[in-house]
Amino acid sequence: MDTTRDGKTRPAAVLGVLFAGAFVMGCAEMLVVGMIDLIGADLTVSVPAAGVLVTANALGLAIGGPVLTFLTTRFDRRPVLIAATGVFVVANLLPALFADYPLFVVARVVIGAVQGLFIAAAMVTATSVVPKERTGRAMAVIISGFALSSALGLPIGTLLGQAVGWRASFGAVVAAGAVVLVLAIVVLPSVPTPPGHGAVGQARHAFAPRVLAVLSVSFLTFAAMLAAITYLVPFLDQVTDVSGPVVSVFLLVYGVATAVGSFGGGRFADADAARMLIVGAIGVTISLVALAVLGANPWLAALAVAGIGLSGMATGPSIQHRVVALAGPGAPLASSLPASAVNAGIAFGSLAGGLAISGGGVVLAVVTGIGIAVVAVAVAWATSFLTAPVAASVPDSEGVTSR
Repeated sequence: MDTTRDGKTRPAAVLGVLFAGAFVMGCAEMLVVGMIDLIGADLTVSVPAAGVLVTANALGLAIGGPVLTFLTTRFDRRPVLIAATGVFVVANLLPALFADYPLFVVARVVIGAVQGLFIAAAMVTATSVVPKERTGRAMAVIISGFALSSALGLPIGTLLGQAVGWRASFGAVVAAGAVVLVLAIVVLPSVPTPPGHGAVGQARHAFAPRVLAVLSVSFLTFAAMLAAITYLVPFLDQVTDVSGPVVSVFLLVYGVATAVGSFGGGRFADADAARMLIVGAIGVTISLVALAVLGANPWLAALAVAGIGLSGMATGPSIQHRVVALAGPGAPLASSLPASAVNAGIAFGSLAGGLAISGGGVVLAVVTGIGIAVVAVAVAWATSFLTAPVAASVPDSEGVTSR
């Protein structure tokens, strides 16, 4: 483990490894999005069939992540993180070596599941090495790793795939994952689960109504965002009159905004997570309204897109902070739930936006997002009054009372 001479863990080194792991896993998740046509052609399947690979990863994360977290909740977080990273590396190696579509789909489910497990274990580890007043910023490090992978990893991986093939891109992910694995073995500290915090007991607290209520804020916020952002390209083409390479600029603006929002949101989470959820939902609402009303102007459309990404992702650390606080003894298991809520929101928002487009044009997708965002604001305000349970102190194996 990476420690100072007095035996204390170096928080910066631990957070650096966890950030790197989140970034690499985020790149693996997004690679398929940027290379769907290449993958479909190479595996001789249709583009919609190749798109199933995206769905498989999302389902693995949304469902498999909490399940694996539940099954491993009794174990020290260090071996859990190392095992999750190891399985991630192997699962990404399979599609890089074998031309088999069904195997690729299964691998993507596994990749999503261990990604969800990694997120939960990383959150617990990150918050264990920093003072309590900096837990939001520690969580933001993990979230920003995934956000940055969309902003930078996706375009870089796509360019690499176009230059040397999609399999080589996955090979690069495997190599990067192997480096993270070695660093994790060297750097990560032991973070045991406190005695008395069994899986069933954690589940009772993690799935308490107060926790599910706050998770619904994340579900609604991201559903509102993705109802519009999923169809940003046709919106730019039909409303803003922007197409071709310039579209990439708008996508980059959105990606950078999400990265900035996720990292900066940590400080706001530490200050007042409940209030930040309200502010973020309001920001998404205003930005969507601006996109719908002013989207014909390219500059204003770019500002609106940036506002959506910045406001939405800034709520990431706060939702994680609130869920962990409200779950009390169920925090280790609850750490996996925000990612599930986000992915469920993404799926719902994309579907709702698509149905809106079918019913009357691309602008209706943005209007649908506005409607969902308004509900998100109301729910964020209502849940701001929820408070964490009074936690009983549990002595650990050395007789020290845990927080």
